[in-house]
Amino acid sequence: MKLIFVYNADSGLFNTLTDIAHKLLSPDTYECNLCSLTHGYFAAREEWMTFLDDLGADIEFLHRDEYTNRYPDSKVEFPAIFVNAYDELTLWIDKHVINELSSTDALMEMIRAAVLKKKAGVVDDDDAVLSLPI
Repeated sequence: MKLIFVYNADSGLFNTLTDIAHKLLSPDTYECNLCSLTHGYFAAREEWMTFLDDLGADIEFLHRDEYTNRYPDSKVEFPAIFVNAYDELTLWIDKHVINELSSTDALMEMIRAAVLKKKAGVVDDDDAVLSLPI
């Protein structure tokens, strides 16, 4: 089982520099809330990296262009978080949910709640966000 985080930003040095400038000069119009939640201007937030290490899941990070190159038939809007279990990619947290989150803590709590519910065997199939298959 793997978590795949896909940012609403393209890869490459020029795009990275453009994103940094956008975050600095006009953060309210920056288009990737997942980037904003998990990264500062130049690197991933320390609390986010610690959280991911403690989570103990297989994790992959992709930029929008990397994802669309790998999955050209996908029609998902970004940012998005997927679960890949048994070679089946499933959208787990979509753009709308991610864009409503206001802090790194809120994102971590959402993921943590799903993991704890799954480990405890208390998963409501109707609650897609909290039914992470870990």
